[in-house]
Amino acid sequence: MARTVILGAGIAGHTAALHLRRMLPKAHDVVVVSPNSKWNWIPSNIWVGIGRMTPEQVTFPLAPIYRRKGIEFHQALATELHGDGSAELPRPHVTVRYTDPARQGQEARLEYDYLVNATGPKLNFGATPGLGPDGHSWSVCTAGHATDAARAFAQVVGRLEAGDHQTLLIGMGHGTCTCQGAAFEYTFNAEHELTKAGVRDRAEVIYITNEVQLGDFGMDSMNFGTKRGIVPSHVFAESLFQERGVKAIMGAHVERVEPGVVHYELLDGTKGQQPFDFAMLLPPFRGADLKAFDREGADITSEVFAPSGFMKVDADYTPKPYEEWRASDWPRTYRSLRYDNVWAAGIAFAPPHPMSRPRTTPNGTAIAPAPPRTGMPSGVIGRAVAQTIAERVRHGAAGKVHTASMAEMGAACIASAGAGWLDGKAAAMTVFPIVPDPEKYGDAGRDTKETFGEIGLSAHWMKAMLHYLFLYKAKARPLWFLIPE
Repeated sequence: MARTVILGAGIAGHTAALHLRRMLPKAHDVVVVSPNSKWNWIPSNIWVGIGRMTPEQVTFPLAPIYRRKGIEFHQALATELHGDGSAELPRPHVTVRYTDPARQGQEARLEYDYLVNATGPKLNFGATPGLGPDGHSWSVCTAGHATDAARAFAQVVGRLEAGDHQTLLIGMGHGTCTCQGAAFEYTFNAEHELTKAGVRDRAEVIYITNEVQLGDFGMDSMNFGTKRGIVPSHVFAESLFQERGVKAIMGAHVERVEPGVVHYELLDGTKGQQPFDFAMLLPPFRGADLKAFDREGADITSEVFAPSGFMKVDADYTPKPYEEWRASDWPRTYRSLRYDNVWAAGIAFAPPHPMSRPRTTPNGTAIAPAPPRTGMPSGVIGRAVAQTIAERVRHGAAGKVHTASMAEMGAACIASAGAGWLDGKAAAMTVFPIVPDPEKYGDAGRDTKETFGEIGLSAHWMKAMLHYLFLYKAKARPLWFLIPE
């Protein structure tokens, strides 16, 4: 009997758990450890954040799903990794601290034969003084954060309706943030709501980002293939900003957030301030606070994890200049460099480098969008890791190793630009591959026949459909596994 422990129940971890349970006989244990009691379809948090959806529409309890599928569930936070075992417990294990009310604060050791680290990101609001719901800005990173943001947004609309002028600042709260797409979506959903409320003329909407140009999205931009030729994604994005009258502060690192004002530094080293009445600023990510120890109890965290806290896997982490980056630097199997029975899936793996060129201001401040690896890539990676483990359980070392390189994988994304069955709009985009490969595709970096984007009402309908489709899949309803990641 094999025992697989999966740390995290986000897109990668939950996907891995469901597929592994489906592929293995019941004699083998599948265990999920998550500090959260609910699953959250995070892409729809933007709609919660403007009051278009409730938290209940984007979340559901995990325990009933896992009970129905025969998956052991621990509502707990993983704190220590003992991949070689320890003096007290020779078998590989993780130490967890329970977060459910019945066992709050209690610790336990969970043994494993195989381990998947799918802990996702730690929301590092502390990287920017004053950032976040406990500071002076709002967030949509969780359903709870989005609910609070919606209340604040409703107050802004109320003040606008009363005749006041309001400034909304939306974007990235640090020079190394990722998830520009989510900030982009929230910007245009907020603007759309203001227009529908008839108060847009009294509101100034400003987008602040660490991107050097609009449409970069932390992916070194994209070149969309069209019948009229190649259209760069910055042209695609800039046209929407101009059409909606949204201003942009580009190449910015937010230094601190004070009540009603953001202080930032630009790429040329100049400093600026932007007053606001409402700010939704996303935080940078780092890995979960998971420590690693060898059998004798020595701390080997730096060997297992990158300084960012993300797990080092089968990637090329050799420091080298931007011009020497290669698509082949990116991982394929996501197996730990230290342990052959441990994998990292989704955001939990350490990328070898960003996709976009990192930059530094004359003052030494890094302005470098971190590479996105949420959504579709997380699901595909989670499934591939589960398939590899299932092969190992059945066939030992001879089992097939499944790969899911982001340098060989395409992705589809639908970025909402306003909700509404009759007046909604969204940008439907595909990209192949996710990681640019100039050696194979030239200056475009990607296959322009497979990389394209369109914006319109039908894309909004598609995004709404995907919301319900992926909730169905995550709830493991009949034939859920037929729905692609």
